[in-house]
Amino acid sequence: MSSPSKRREMDVMKLMMSDYNVEMINDGLSEFNVEFHGPKESLYEAGVWKIRVELPDAYPYKSPSIGFVNKIFHPNVDELSGSVCLDVINQSWSPMFDLLNVFEVFLPQLLLYPNPSDPLNGDAASLMMKDPKQYDEKVKGEDESEEDEISDNESGSSGKDDDDDVAGHADP
Repeated sequence: MSSPSKRREMDVMKLMMSDYNVEMINDGLSEFNVEFHGPKESLYEAGVWKIRVELPDAYPYKSPSIGFVNKIFHPNVDELSGSVCLDVINQSWSPMFDLLNVFEVFLPQLLLYPNPSDPLNGDAASLMMKDPKQYDEKVKGEDESEEDEISDNESGSSGKDDDDDVAGHADP
């Protein structure tokens, strides 16, 4: 690719042409939400989340900013901001990666293999280490309520300003 802007266009188009529901924010290609389903055969399998993606001007040389808009109970996701603690995005990002990698590999791996020793959510990490059964139950309970919340938001959707009501959405 000859420029970061062409690569950005190509990566966003690949994501939009895949099985992911992509909702653009504003008119550019730098901010959008992606509907993400929990990976099969995981505690998060029943969950559906809205993931906010912000691409920096230097993308793909600089990593995208990824965050959960609605709540998820996970040791490596900040419960209030939705920020994700994922080395491949935060520290070892490479231009070889693209947005499909984020949604098909990195986020599923994060949900399949939580790392309680490097937490952003101390409560989730502590519960996971001290009482794994209760952690499992809490995760499954959160997923069911989040799926209902996404469905409720979609059925009552009247336009592009509905994001303001979603739990976990950061104020501009």
